[in-house]
Amino acid sequence: MEETTRSRRTGRLPRMIPSPDLLDGLERSTAFDKPIGALTKTVRRKLGPGKLRDFLHGVPIGHPLHPAMAMVTFGCWLSTAVLDATKADPRAARTLITAGLGSALPTAAAGITDWSTLHREQQRVGVVHALTNAAAAALYTGSLLMRLAGRERAGRALAYAGLGAASAGGYLGGHMAYRQAAGANHAESVSHLVPLGWHDLCALKDLPNGRPVRRRLGYIDLFVLRLGDGVSVLADSCSHLAGPLHQGRVTAEDGETCVVCPWHGSVFRVADGSVVHGPATARQPAFQTRLRHDGVVQVRPAD
Repeated sequence: MEETTRSRRTGRLPRMIPSPDLLDGLERSTAFDKPIGALTKTVRRKLGPGKLRDFLHGVPIGHPLHPAMAMVTFGCWLSTAVLDATKADPRAARTLITAGLGSALPTAAAGITDWSTLHREQQRVGVVHALTNAAAAALYTGSLLMRLAGRERAGRALAYAGLGAASAGGYLGGHMAYRQAAGANHAESVSHLVPLGWHDLCALKDLPNGRPVRRRLGYIDLFVLRLGDGVSVLADSCSHLAGPLHQGRVTAEDGETCVVCPWHGSVFRVADGSVVHGPATARQPAFQTRLRHDGVVQVRPAD
């Protein structure tokens, strides 16, 4: 009330959401760091590298799977609220709640897979995000049971409470995505940052053979790997969370030379920057290379 009165005097809209300072404090809180560390290790050990983890990260579709699936769950529950408000077909409302609960489990599986490869500040917010969504699922489960028992009024009340919890969880998820950049592509396309044509990078003789290094093109950091007389060049900041690829390990996948990000283990094909294994879902910007007659390596953004 006091804030609303103050907002009227200053001509500003009253704040309808928690202060950003509250979420900043949540990011810095260490209260849950011990269980977060233990759970992170457990998830990584249980999943391990492989197709299941890549699928849950969203590698096959090129962006994180969890947000897309969360839209399905939240959409079902929001639609339930519309039906409840209009007192429409109770059977349709029960169907939507059931569909939302059914999609919540794979949504949570994708979410915890992504969460296990985030920075600690992101994980702290993610824990509260998960708890609010778990509370929402519990409330909708109770709502469904009430409806099946013929207690429609109590079922609607629990559903509205569940929608509130799911909305709070969605707000925290948005904070993670848009403010903390969890799930965003951290390897921005560089084609518009580099002038057209070929650009001198360095002399071939200055590159160690078989070991990646970092070189700069203007103000862009590049991952550079020389293998004999061939040179592969990618953007250096990993698309997952901007890890330095030049500090990563060079390996082979299906006969293709790849680099493993040193931070969270994303694997990229050095020839074209495509994702071999997550948690990254966006490819690394790649560069074409050629060797000038005097031994200088030249680069330009790949098509």
